[in-house]
Amino acid sequence: MPPLRTGTILAWRQLSPLLATFRLGPEPGSRFPSYEAGQYIALRRESCRLTRRVPGPDGRSRYVPDLDERGRQKRSPVTHAYSIASAPSGTETRNELEFVVVLEVADALGRFTEALFDAEEREGETLGYVERTAGDFTLARRAAGVPHVLMVATGSGIAPFASMVRQLDHDAAAGRPVPWSVTLVFGNRTPRELAFHDELSAITAARRLDFAYVPTVSRPDDGLSPALGRGRAPNVLRHLLGLPMTEEEKLEEAQASGADAGAAAAALDGAVRPRLPEEGADPEALRLRLDPGRTVVLTCGNPVVMDDVRRVAERTGMRFEREEW
Repeated sequence: MPPLRTGTILAWRQLSPLLATFRLGPEPGSRFPSYEAGQYIALRRESCRLTRRVPGPDGRSRYVPDLDERGRQKRSPVTHAYSIASAPSGTETRNELEFVVVLEVADALGRFTEALFDAEEREGETLGYVERTAGDFTLARRAAGVPHVLMVATGSGIAPFASMVRQLDHDAAAGRPVPWSVTLVFGNRTPRELAFHDELSAITAARRLDFAYVPTVSRPDDGLSPALGRGRAPNVLRHLLGLPMTEEEKLEEAQASGADAGAAAAALDGAVRPRLPEEGADPEALRLRLDPGRTVVLTCGNPVVMDDVRRVAERTGMRFEREEW
């Protein structure tokens, strides 16, 4: 078994009540293990409130507090794997790792992320990590032999793609050949939750590699920057490819099957119509990049969104790859 080390949270940036990024330093006198962009490492928190899964009458599971004999929620160490957002080159230079974490709030608070977000002072706090990196969600494994990579990220799913793009930009700046052109569609609820947005925009502007960045928000306001798109990431991708919105497709399926279409119609009525950024996104140039025979789609984030991206890939004939734990 690889050893368990104790690192220190160097910086914590709260993007919203549910989303944050942080940088972790290693145990004093040690260095983090080497890794490839897209891989993950296991983090450990020593005192986490536990939950347990309970199957519901509809066959879907929910989580409830795991209580002891006195009715108190149990506490225990919890270890959870997280994709690394920093580039390997950055870790080699600064000896730190960066992560994106989302507070899990479904049914009952508990486990790893609740313990992180609940801390009064995060910077300077210790955090355990397993001294081993792993995972095959890397460009070398998932994009071998394909010239164009389409990345679709939502929420904290930006982490492996941030690592990849950062590393590719570093390689290009160092004069090393980059074998892929890359398009990243990144969606979150609000502009503030678009982690690493400024850095990704700067990489686009620097033009050291063939990189197109399409950021979008699903809860836009009237003052939305023209550099941001509107709508959920898979719907923006569908709009770019000339496909119906997910909600339109589900309504059509419900009507065709004779099922009750009320819920699907309500979802369509409440959906934000997709729109590409008004600045920095040339629709025709983006479409030309997405040649199905030359493109592999990589996705990470919400499982429902990843399934949606898979449907888009199947309809267009693109190869599909997703991050699996």
